Amino acid sequence: MAPGRLFLVPTPLDFGCGPAGPLPDVLPAGTIAQAARLTHWVCENAKSARAFLKRVGEVQPLALPLQQQEITELPREVHKKGDHQPASFDARPLLQPALAGHDLGLLSEAGMPAVADPGSSVVRAAHELGLEVVPLVGPVSLLLTLAASGLNGQNFAFVGYLPQDPAQRTQRLRELEALALRTGQTQLFIETPYRNAAIWQAMLQALKPGTRVAVASALTLPAARCRCASVEKWKKEPAPLGNDLPAVFAIGV
Repeated sequence: MAPGRLFLVPTPLDFGCGPAGPLPDVLPAGTIAQAARLTHWVCENAKSARAFLKRVGEVQPLALPLQQQEITELPREVHKKGDHQPASFDARPLLQPALAGHDLGLLSEAGMPAVADPGSSVVRAAHELGLEVVPLVGPVSLLLTLAASGLNGQNFAFVGYLPQDPAQRTQRLRELEALALRTGQTQLFIETPYRNAAIWQAMLQALKPGTRVAVASALTLPAARCRCASVEKWKKEPAPLGNDLPAVFAIGV
């Protein structure tokens, strides 16, 4: 029996951002159709995976009822520590359905799996096992933010989360700013929503007046916001977001 393929299935960015909008507004018909054909899944969170599949089924009938879908969660330690290092987690057992001939879907809670989310270990294991990896089209918050920011889209880096300790966070911000000013490389990072206010104040205090800062939230949704301005200008405006929405931040010139 021929092995199955691993499909990277992007999900809408409305997780944690309020009411869900129509699925066809943010996912192409081909992505929805392929998701509806799959019956085996590896996901970040089973509850949100079922909620996504329910939305898919409202647009196109699922190959199997939701209760019969085989859904496996990535271990919690993968969420906390990340799975981008080869020795961090052996995902090969999760790919047994694909080795048995079933196409397999990989899901995160929002956006593209394995990009700013767990899943790279599953993709890496698929390559090691000789399985075909097929990324589907859908929203990626990092690239949407970069494109809408006006910062350098030819040279950029995603640096994940900043340190929680205030002194270490300030030091890291200044390191990223120095790199951006020296090379022109845009620096993108994310934070958990309840730290939005703290990270924002840290940026205004640590960065130079002329450094440009972009912040984006709820992209592709009715409440979408992306604004980029110098630190000097930001200091004259109210904070752009509260502690309730996921956001992407960027520093550049």
